[in-house]
Amino acid sequence: MPKLPVPDVLLRTLSRQLGGPSGALGVVVARMLNKGNRPTITAAAGALELTGSEEVADIGFGGGLGLELLLDATRDGGRVHGVDPSPDMLTRARKAHHEEVAAGRLALHEAGMEALPIADGALDGWISLNTVYFVEDLSPALAELRRVLASAGRGVLGVADPDWMAQRAFTKHNFTLRPVPDVVAALTATGFSVERRTMEGSPPFNLLVCRPVPA
Repeated sequence: MPKLPVPDVLLRTLSRQLGGPSGALGVVVARMLNKGNRPTITAAAGALELTGSEEVADIGFGGGLGLELLLDATRDGGRVHGVDPSPDMLTRARKAHHEEVAAGRLALHEAGMEALPIADGALDGWISLNTVYFVEDLSPALAELRRVLASAGRGVLGVADPDWMAQRAFTKHNFTLRPVPDVVAALTATGFSVERRTMEGSPPFNLLVCRPVPA
């Protein structure tokens, strides 16, 4: 029996939720993101090679698994920033990490990547996974990622294989899919050196490890 096409309204809803989970459905999506993306988020956090006392951020943290991993990795006096445009995901993170928020170990910000509420050079590291699909103009967003990173810091931008993504029906709504070499070129133009690490899986995934190039 042939598969029936998924109604367009459901595809639009799913793509919108993936870009910013909200409401009751957003809770389900957040859990799904944490489960499905655990290997890549874990690898991204590990690629920062933290020693415990750094100031770091998860930019576009979504379901919040990255916050948990970064808090665990900075227990020796470090601090974590969580940045996300979804008020519901911020509320969820505050409830999950209320002790860390109260202690000043976790600072949560409602913002997009294009305008980060973080001081120049304040971060020793950041991770940002599955976020650039929802950014129309990469230049100002990547400039912000460069601005907040210390000269000796490291960032990890995570991007799924665009060919695999293009085969998913929901990505025709609200997603901007770019070839990975184009993303690397944009990062390089912003002032990063980039190491591309690939991960096999479904989808195949790319970790773009970014280091500031001295001006």
